[in-house]
Amino acid sequence: MSFLLRVVVNALALAAAVWIVPGIHIDAVGNDTVGLIISYLVVGLIFGFVNALVRPVVKILSLPITCLTLGLFTIVINALMLMLTAWITQFTPATMTIDHFWWDAIVGTIIISIVSALLGLFVDRDNR
Repeated sequence: MSFLLRVVVNALALAAAVWIVPGIHIDAVGNDTVGLIISYLVVGLIFGFVNALVRPVVKILSLPITCLTLGLFTIVINALMLMLTAWITQFTPATMTIDHFWWDAIVGTIIISIVSALLGLFVDRDNR
């Protein structure tokens, strides 16, 4: 059940990023609202897998530069994970596109982090 909640939190955070950042787009599976919701959930699921499998390895390998930049390089790592998610979704019916790395992916990553942290507070509160 916790995994499904994380997927929903990721989908809501991605929806906030798509809504705020004009360079991030998620194409719906169909033309209706259900297709759009399924698209966000699929992209949220892929984003969760990327964060669970690839991100820890990249964080360990980039530990020296992360320490050198006092943790700010973590934003770049998160943006790279978002770009990797966009690349993986090219092979699914629900595709996510990011126009530019520097502004769109970086700002999208910051928005996703803030929304995920805020929603995570409510999800963790319900689990206690």
